[in-house]
Amino acid sequence: VRPEFRQYFFEGELDGKTFSRRQRSIVYQRAKNQKQTISFGMQDDPNRIGYEWAAHSIYPKVVDPDNFHITIGNEACLQPYSASVLNIGAMSYGALSKTAITALNKGAHLGKFAHNTGEGGISDYHLQGGDLIWQIGTGYFGCRDNNGYFSAKLFSEKANIAQVKMIEVKLSQGAKPGHGGLLPSHKNTPEIAHIRNIEPYTTVHSPSAHTAFTNEYELLLFLQRLRELSNGKPVGFKLCIGQKEEFREIVRQMAFTEIYPDFITIDGAEGGTGAAPLEFIDYMGMALADALAFANITLREFGIRRHVRIIASGKAITAFDIAKNIALGADLVYSARGMMFSLGCIQALQ
Repeated sequence: VRPEFRQYFFEGELDGKTFSRRQRSIVYQRAKNQKQTISFGMQDDPNRIGYEWAAHSIYPKVVDPDNFHITIGNEACLQPYSASVLNIGAMSYGALSKTAITALNKGAHLGKFAHNTGEGGISDYHLQGGDLIWQIGTGYFGCRDNNGYFSAKLFSEKANIAQVKMIEVKLSQGAKPGHGGLLPSHKNTPEIAHIRNIEPYTTVHSPSAHTAFTNEYELLLFLQRLRELSNGKPVGFKLCIGQKEEFREIVRQMAFTEIYPDFITIDGAEGGTGAAPLEFIDYMGMALADALAFANITLREFGIRRHVRIIASGKAITAFDIAKNIALGADLVYSARGMMFSLGCIQALQ
């Protein structure tokens, strides 16, 4: 009960990892349509190292509350999508319960934003009216053949579901970049197996790398193939940046081939996960602020930024987090753990 004792009895407002008590509390309050504001004054220390702040204007704009959408889809895209600046980040069914997935998708429908499926495939619980971003990982769950390789036929069937608005190929994620996953046999129920197109009650590995491509040129060809199989829906990829030159090579290849993804999702090293080794969670990958600035500058350097939207992923909770990420180069933002808090997650770190 140590986490519960700390959170409910001893923790200060700005204490707590991964999110502070105040960050969690504001989500709980806003999710319940209760208090939206904080009283009395600043609790943070504006003189501490690492303090962040926004430079406001004395001539504030009149903001249209219905105008918080960004069009994703370049000239090669036949079905561009008008995406909200805030969307539900990738969390799979199996990592979250059917009740949670259902609630998130219904929330996406109510709020007119998109729900990323995570790499666990599309379940019936995802089909509650909310727009979907279908994420495809190295296991190709939901679009794999019996040997675990990519299946164009199964992909085309799912990608052309009306509720699926975009396709996201996951190269890596923030909390465990370069690390595959493991679905234990006892969690691999017949329902999960059907959704992921795998054998039930078997242990299934998600490899650390894709088998559909092996270099940056083949990656772009794969993205182009997915665009064609989905009849022109926006297609992009997600990664946590590690070696800068590898990302530069992908961008260089885009400029050379003129094959542009519609979006790139940048996941910071501070991103979340269901489970990962400590060595990966704490010591691997580039932090989101650095990665966003680097990706934005690199795309501009090669003159192709106008073709590619950037989605930021990693610890977004408030409108300040959204504004900060957009200032650093993003066009829109994912929130995953923030959405978990809105469902009642207590950050038990379990």
